[in-house]
Amino acid sequence: MTTDKLDLKATAELEAKYDPEMHFRSVVQPARLIVGALLLAMSLWHVYIAGTGMPQTHWLAAVHLAFVLSICFIVYGATKHGHGTAPVSRWYAPGGVPLYDWALAAVAVVASLYIPWTLDDLAFRVGNPTDWDMVFGTILIFVVIEAARRSMGWPLTVIVLVSLLYALYGYVVPGLLAHPGSTWGGIVSHLYLLDQGVFGIPIQVMATLVFHFVLFGVISTRMGLGQLFIDIGYCIAGKSPGGPAKVSVISSAMMGTISGSSVANTVTTGSLTIPAMKRIGYRPYFAGAVEAASSTGGQITPPIMGAAAFVMAEFLAIPYLDICIAAAVPALMHYVGVFTIVHFEARRTGLRGLSAEELPRLGRVLAQGWPTLIPLFVLVAIIFEGYTPYLAAFWGIIAALVVGVVNPRNRMSLRDVLDTLMEGARYSIAVGAAAAAVGIFVGVITLSGLGFKISYAVTQAAAQFAEDVLPLFQFLPPDAVTLKDLTLFFTLVFVGLACVAMGTGIPTTALYIILAAIAAPAIVLLGVPPLAAHLFVLYYGVLADLTPPVCVAAYAAAGIAGANPFRTGVQAFQMGNAKVLVPFVFVYSPVMLIVAKPGFDWVDFAVTTGSCLAGIFFLGMAIAGFAFARLGVVSRLLLAAAAVMMISPNVAATVLGIAVATLPLGVNWLAARRAGSAAPA
Repeated sequence: MTTDKLDLKATAELEAKYDPEMHFRSVVQPARLIVGALLLAMSLWHVYIAGTGMPQTHWLAAVHLAFVLSICFIVYGATKHGHGTAPVSRWYAPGGVPLYDWALAAVAVVASLYIPWTLDDLAFRVGNPTDWDMVFGTILIFVVIEAARRSMGWPLTVIVLVSLLYALYGYVVPGLLAHPGSTWGGIVSHLYLLDQGVFGIPIQVMATLVFHFVLFGVISTRMGLGQLFIDIGYCIAGKSPGGPAKVSVISSAMMGTISGSSVANTVTTGSLTIPAMKRIGYRPYFAGAVEAASSTGGQITPPIMGAAAFVMAEFLAIPYLDICIAAAVPALMHYVGVFTIVHFEARRTGLRGLSAEELPRLGRVLAQGWPTLIPLFVLVAIIFEGYTPYLAAFWGIIAALVVGVVNPRNRMSLRDVLDTLMEGARYSIAVGAAAAAVGIFVGVITLSGLGFKISYAVTQAAAQFAEDVLPLFQFLPPDAVTLKDLTLFFTLVFVGLACVAMGTGIPTTALYIILAAIAAPAIVLLGVPPLAAHLFVLYYGVLADLTPPVCVAAYAAAGIAGANPFRTGVQAFQMGNAKVLVPFVFVYSPVMLIVAKPGFDWVDFAVTTGSCLAGIFFLGMAIAGFAFARLGVVSRLLLAAAAVMMISPNVAATVLGIAVATLPLGVNWLAARRAGSAAPA
């Protein structure tokens, strides 16, 4: 037997329904033709420059932004009202798009391209902008903010607007955060004429890296790689207890290697695995939570991570390959955490696996689907050979198109190829607008020095809190808990809480860029390697996709499962326990990241990874309420406490954690044996 086939049209409809970034308004001709032409031109242009060489930075960023903004004002209305109604073309709304939106699209293009058109004397205008610089700079700044509002909502918009007010009127802010303030001319010069604002690193990374890897993922899924991953997942784990849930974890992990979108991964694999989970007895909200928790791992799973990882490589000025290597083990830990809870939940509830008749055969799956793996191997091989990531993406895209056209199992027609190119560009619109808007925020940070001030304030608050708490640990051996340890711990807690709180209304990439500017430096000030600090911020930013009340991946999964969205989000957050523990582990023991600092030691790596795995298992048992038999409340609390102890690099804390876990596990094993139900976990 073979598993159900992916219905790509149905998954696209689900994504459009549940992903706010894909909530496009309906348009008719000529707007539909214009949007399609712009999307296709955008993809072809990016593929062309990836293969032939990137243009000068100003042209690269400006052309990308011009595409993003022109499409944005056509596909996103000023309000969401009427998005679901059939559009009508009128003289004041050609193609169903109001004339003022057409005007905004045109003005955005001109304001974006003005800088590369006038490069000759740009160096002389920095700090002394001309009247035209002021006009087009002001227009572009507010057009970008409006585009972000339409595509991303108000939270990010408010943050950017407040940052502009701070840049202008910083002198009225009391205390540490005060600064002399800047004129509007100075702000326009910094944000528009320099590559410190609208045309800064965020939009440059979108144009050089993110677009190409997103397009590769879309084409790979369309030509059959997503189906292959799901089939392999069924072959590996379908027979075991709670099989479909474990299939969800495995297939989502494999999908995460080619897609960094939480919602896209959720609806792609979840459209098949969630109904299968429900059929064998999983409660709908739990089935949705498994898929959501698994799919959010795509943003932290190499080689194709979320857009934030590419921005991180630029911020830290390190090769993207280093980011991939550093993220590999923590990503594995995330999936182990979800898998552990799934396994013990299946054992607790007695859920079966699938029969052999319900499963595909691995040999046949690989025999039919192996060609779809070629593009992924091509991309990874070129990255490891040391070539630029965008060149690797270019050849990966070419290989995926070739396989898609010649593969008889899932052959792509010319129309399929064109649709896929347009679909890839469609994913870049909202994130592109957000990147440009966040660039404004980052520009204000560099202009005012706010980032260093906030970092100092956070570390001072953490140090004061640590001094107050330190006496509580006097009963422990000397140096078991130091002031420095507690200061770092509370700094991490403060930053983690900020990530989760802000992430309820801001997408992961924008959130990472904001917190990388104001929060990551606080962690680095305490001696943590920059790569570990930035990955900490990224992990907790991704966790926001599972955190109610705004958890888009969980909402998408709940929609497929027919479950309560909030309850699904709460359960998904619990299942993402590894995302809570693992960042603390690699901050305290950067050796887990392999390349975070010089002097990699295999022994330290094995000890750190082993203790982290044990902690994840302990926490998984505590959450599921089962080990060898059902666990009582006290046993679950002890296991959770043991899991927290395992995150410390301190050997004494690790040994204590194992000792604390041994008691409830031993009692539970004896209870299961007495009841005649002991079985290997």
